[in-house]
Amino acid sequence: MAYMNQDKKKVIAAKLKPVLKKYGVKGTLSVRNHSSIVLNVKSGKVDFIENYIATDSTNWHGVKMSLDQENYIRKNKVLDVNPYWFQEHFSGVSKSFLTEAFDALKSAGYYNNSNAQIDYFDCAYYYGINIGKWNKPYTLEA
Repeated sequence: MAYMNQDKKKVIAAKLKPVLKKYGVKGTLSVRNHSSIVLNVKSGKVDFIENYIATDSTNWHGVKMSLDQENYIRKNKVLDVNPYWFQEHFSGVSKSFLTEAFDALKSAGYYNNSNAQIDYFDCAYYYGINIGKWNKPYTLEA
């Protein structure tokens, strides 16, 4: 059963702090429902929003982003990063940061023995990264 607590959060925070500093990004960790750890990226020198839009428009994933979606993302400056497909939607420094950040999020004894074909889900905990929040957009620093 997925379980996250403050002790595991401290382990993850220690691994994540150097990654945030390396890329000049500010963020906070939060535990959700005792089952998930989430990194909320508030601000930084990495332009995740434009990188996502540029990378997604040049890669073919089966469905192209509409102009309305692109304008919505630019206006609100919020992204919910898919931990399983971020490599296809980001490039360069953004992709490097996300790779290292997801590795840090999985540093507190993470395992995944799930098998969706037989409806069996067993992982240590769930994890995620949000760029900005619904009520506070991501701020790009110079």
